[in-house]
Amino acid sequence: MDDAAPEPLASRALRLASESFLAGSGPGGQNANKVATEVELRVNIYALRLSPPVFARLRALAGAKLAGNGDLIVTSKAHRTQEANRQDARAKLAALLEEGQVEPKRRAKTRLNRVGKTERLKVKKVRGAVKANRGKPRASDW
Repeated sequence: MDDAAPEPLASRALRLASESFLAGSGPGGQNANKVATEVELRVNIYALRLSPPVFARLRALAGAKLAGNGDLIVTSKAHRTQEANRQDARAKLAALLEEGQVEPKRRAKTRLNRVGKTERLKVKKVRGAVKANRGKPRASDW
């Protein structure tokens, strides 16, 4: 029997990820024109086998970073070196996956008691009367 703990989602995603390097437009001056320092990390979220609620949260969080074929595309071009951008992209991916796994707290419904309800309706009546009196004066008002 194998009692090994399940592999964390971030490390599983990094194992399935494919990296490509582009000549980025970030910092680096002329160096940016000749060295491919921008990193593009692609992970297919269908291959991660996520539970439906986690999948839905991740899809909402990813937004435009999610391609139509299910590839989650994370890029980094903030640094001058390829290795620094690679670490940054991996950290961004891990943070996105961690945030997708966090279940949002359920909102507790508020209850309004009878006194509060009548008070609110009274205030609404007063406001309605103020607004009704704002119109043009009628001949019958003279």
